[in-house]
Amino acid sequence: MAKYSRGAQKAVKGAMHKKKRGKLKSGRSGKRVKSRKQAIAIGLSEARKKGAKVPPPKKGTKKKTKKKASRKKGPARKKAPANRSKRSKTKR
Repeated sequence: MAKYSRGAQKAVKGAMHKKKRGKLKSGRSGKRVKSRKQAIAIGLSEARKKGAKVPPPKKGTKKKTKKKASRKKGPARKKAPANRSKRSKTKR
């Protein structure tokens, strides 16, 4: 059984065609779409609005960042005092 109907396929094809020509613009901002994935998403969204057979959008597509592993801290090191030698003052 097909996941996407013919209407959905046509909507995506149209969106890709517009993207290739530089005419596809995103929602409210109206900026030009440059990404292939974004063009497909727009085509599928339009197909859903028309009532074509399209699976619901995926949930939780945001990328998750890995937490940095916390290192065990050893005993605090004492800093050695800076070597401060007295300079002889010379008159110029």
